[in-house]
Amino acid sequence: MQSDNKATLLKYFPSLTESQLDAFSRMEALYTEWNAKINVVSRADIGNIFSRHILHSLAIAAFFGELKPGTEILDLGTGGGFPGIPLAVMYPECHFHLIDRIGKKIKVASDIAASLGLKNVTFQHGDAGECHKRFDYVVSRAVMTLDGLVKIAQKNTLRSTPRKNRYSPGLVCLKGGNLDEEIAAAGDRAVIEIPVTDFFNKPDFETKEIIYVPL
Repeated sequence: MQSDNKATLLKYFPSLTESQLDAFSRMEALYTEWNAKINVVSRADIGNIFSRHILHSLAIAAFFGELKPGTEILDLGTGGGFPGIPLAVMYPECHFHLIDRIGKKIKVASDIAASLGLKNVTFQHGDAGECHKRFDYVVSRAVMTLDGLVKIAQKNTLRSTPRKNRYSPGLVCLKGGNLDEEIAAAGDRAVIEIPVTDFFNKPDFETKEIIYVPL
């Protein structure tokens, strides 16, 4: 890992262990290697894998803060493993289930998780409608419009005994641009918008927001 990337992680997450820092460093290399074979992220964007994908995913961790051990999280439309794999490194005592319709991307995510030695991640190739488990949270990263995400997340949240975390069970997603129409289309549900720059003081995130919808 480049020294400035390590410094960035420690600036925002000072309690990271050496093992976690090593995992993030290896993650950069693994995605770069895989992207040369399978287009997991934009080829033009692979040089920014740390800031635009790994750190961006960790904005959700900055939002959550501490999570109770045993918390279960569904990453809807994970693609090559974002935000699920960075979050799994951040929260080794929580469980993450990553689902995507594109088999080759799930293969990449699964291989990277195995290479990192992650034991708290499972994978599913298919549609969200084929996932019948319940979770504490559904997370996602620019997969579809907010109203569509809410409809899907409703079916997969609210475990019978949810963990008592800072935030009640719900949807947490990363989005960019003007979201007024999407939020209006989501109906009368409470929607909390938090600029990513509230957590990370970096120009890359000036148009990015975390959207939290309690369910």
